[in-house]
Amino acid sequence: MTPLNTRLLSRRTMLRATGVAIGLPLLDAMLPSGLRAEEKAKKLAPRRMVLISRPLGTHAPFLFPEKAGLDYESTRYLKLLDGHRGRFTLFSGLSHPGHAHHHSEAGLFTGVAGEFIRSEKDLRNTISLDVLAAEQVGRETRFPCIGLGGAHSYNRKGVRMPSLGGAEAIFRQLFVDGTPDEIAREVQRLRDGRSILDGVRQQARDLARNLGAGDRERLDTLLTSIREAEERLTQDEAWVNKPKPKVNYQPRDFPEKELAERSRQWYDLIHLALQTDSTRVINLHIHSHGQVNVPGVNMDHHEASHHGQDDAKIEQLAKVEEAEYRVFNEFLTKMQGSSEGNESLFDRTMVFHGSNLGNASAHTSQNLPIIVAGGGFKHTGHVMYDRKSNRPLSNLFVRMLHQMGIQADKFGTSTGVIGDLG
Repeated sequence: MTPLNTRLLSRRTMLRATGVAIGLPLLDAMLPSGLRAEEKAKKLAPRRMVLISRPLGTHAPFLFPEKAGLDYESTRYLKLLDGHRGRFTLFSGLSHPGHAHHHSEAGLFTGVAGEFIRSEKDLRNTISLDVLAAEQVGRETRFPCIGLGGAHSYNRKGVRMPSLGGAEAIFRQLFVDGTPDEIAREVQRLRDGRSILDGVRQQARDLARNLGAGDRERLDTLLTSIREAEERLTQDEAWVNKPKPKVNYQPRDFPEKELAERSRQWYDLIHLALQTDSTRVINLHIHSHGQVNVPGVNMDHHEASHHGQDDAKIEQLAKVEEAEYRVFNEFLTKMQGSSEGNESLFDRTMVFHGSNLGNASAHTSQNLPIIVAGGGFKHTGHVMYDRKSNRPLSNLFVRMLHQMGIQADKFGTSTGVIGDLG
């Protein structure tokens, strides 16, 4: 009989030697045991969210099968994901109402009403899915959420959040400790930052007494950002003296034309960040517009995506998109092969893969190419909704929030909740 764990080992326990601290994987000793231990462990297990966006849509005839359910006939792109059939759900007939152009990428993860997305300079956005999730689960990790590749993440006032930078810089922030002097300077910088914010906050409040309603609203947006910065500074200071996990990986900053290698490295960093529990929420934007090094492709990705039904351009686009789906499949395989307790990292991480455009050639945002993988869902293969009268994508976001343990009745332009993910 397995003895009961009367004292649980902390998830943050590390092996320490001179100048080195190694984070442990999730061990049985970190989980409760005894009566219904498996159920308890599942409830305590961290749930994670990865959002992946691509700006140029997907050629729909090569993605969507004609049949719903799990026994669909694989299309050209789905053949690349066949090893994970039953572990992901492909949705057709989802979109955000009123979104209709390239600028809609700003609203992909906020679900803001279409009339508020007219241009980058005339944008009234709302909170994005990753930031809302991080408000609930982010306090458990060094980074509440991470934006990669120029991610479109927005706070509660619709202000865009900064990404962490290039791959090498992100790797240093995640896994490289500073020297004692660097850590001391960082602590002082954080304290100085909080002192500055305290002064600015009081000045803003004093100023607000003499402003009109419109200006007070704009000032409130500033104060919200200040409050978020203060919370971030407080959390940063709590983590700055804790050693970072050590991993055996050497990043490099690939140029945009190296689409497959650049995407593969982003996925590697995501896998490492999740595996070390450095964060539980990640938003990745895979930007690709120019020339890409894909065999058989001799035109810009953007030009191929705007094919105008030219068969030669569509074939070049297909080669680019096959390269993207092939690397995405590698990522899912790596997540599935990483165990955490009695589950895989894949089981505990919902992975959203999609685009703000359904047809880049026509600049339409209908019938978006949406895949949700992993995350402990009961996946149903291909879910078909009306491709002319789409359901709100935000209904799916509500379901994803529920899976994270976040009670939400509404998100963005939702009208309910998707019931086709068990």
